[in-house]
Amino acid sequence: MSVFYADHAWLGGDATVAGVVIEVQGEHVTRVLPGQDGPPPGAEHLRGVTVPGLANAHSHAFHRALRGHTQRERGTFWTWRERMYRAAARLTPDGYHALARAVYAEMALAGVTCVGEFHYVHHDTGGRPYASPNAMGEALIAAAADAGIRITLLDACYLRGGFGMPLEGPQLRFDDGDAAAWARRVSSLPSGPHVRIGAAVHSVRAVPPEEMRVVAAWARERGAPLHFHLSEQVAENEACMSAYGRTPAELLDENGALGPLSTAVHATHLTPADVERLGASGTGVCMCPTTERDLADGIGPARALADAGAPLSLGSDSNAVVDLLEEARGVELDERLATRRRGHWRAADLLDAATRGGHASLGWPQVGRIEAGAPADFVTIALDTVRTAGWSPDGLVETVVFAATAADVRDVVVAGRRVVTDGRHLAVGDVPAALSAAIATLR
Repeated sequence: MSVFYADHAWLGGDATVAGVVIEVQGEHVTRVLPGQDGPPPGAEHLRGVTVPGLANAHSHAFHRALRGHTQRERGTFWTWRERMYRAAARLTPDGYHALARAVYAEMALAGVTCVGEFHYVHHDTGGRPYASPNAMGEALIAAAADAGIRITLLDACYLRGGFGMPLEGPQLRFDDGDAAAWARRVSSLPSGPHVRIGAAVHSVRAVPPEEMRVVAAWARERGAPLHFHLSEQVAENEACMSAYGRTPAELLDENGALGPLSTAVHATHLTPADVERLGASGTGVCMCPTTERDLADGIGPARALADAGAPLSLGSDSNAVVDLLEEARGVELDERLATRRRGHWRAADLLDAATRGGHASLGWPQVGRIEAGAPADFVTIALDTVRTAGWSPDGLVETVVFAATAADVRDVVVAGRRVVTDGRHLAVGDVPAALSAAIATLR
């Protein structure tokens, strides 16, 4: 048994609790004792405020190679996408493993204990299958294990270059031919104690309706999470209306893709009817404010979606920044810019989205809380940095969400095992060097 003593811990609600002993047996919490006067003999001292592990519900690991290299040109999402395709064209299984290992280690340093990897680079150049058909997905799973975090591999079906358009160039690497072939390949992916396999419809422009039904049925039969990019761009909505006479949300609904196990990513440009449709079906929504700002996508109706019944989760998406606390406050701050009003979200609700909500969307409903029986995944945030100095006991949740950053993460425990200690990753000794080397190789 391991024993941890947290100076302060968030156990849910609007406030934190002081002096919390967390007892861990194997990979699970066995007992939580709040209000203790100090650490018991032999306890590992967590100095700061301890929260459940953060879940990054939407990541494209290889996009990390674009950070800082797409900011000079003005352009649009679509011109940025061409740069992204060029990076995708150069990926190999070994190179992707090295890059993802470093990216996931960066996430661990930021307090992320579980990642939802939205994966669509499946095959070799020209669309030729590897000898092992899931070589790229297996590289990502191994990278997460090396970095010490959980992963839900959201394997994406990607069959078209646009409505009625064939794939071409680097896009050929994404193609399984049809959804039935996609399902056969994905069904052989290995799961494990720290691995979940989920499904993804890349977007309504990339997967025709009859193929969406196959992907949705595969996920439903297995109780697996199903994610999809939704209405990220106005142009996508317009093209969908032109092709099918329906909004993307309507099209997904008609083909069985909405529901409590589903998550719409971005959901930026929705009609009021779309908002009600997502909420009524229990479909979750993953907001990625940093990427949505970076690509000038717009501000999605997060508050309206939550009010309609859509659970909220958060993602780093393009990994232009890896900081789930920034994503959490971004949801509130973007709403303020759009409405010129404050106070759309309680800090506790945003922290819940970054922890429990993200894990639920990735198929880990038991993770994301510090309580007896839960997996022992938790993160300690320092309270003695220039960002968190001046905190008060009755405002610690607000300090975490609206002041702290990834740089303030001090300790990370996943499945009862330390992954980060005092801001240092224990398995990947020099994360910046690993990132630099992997990105240089990719370029």
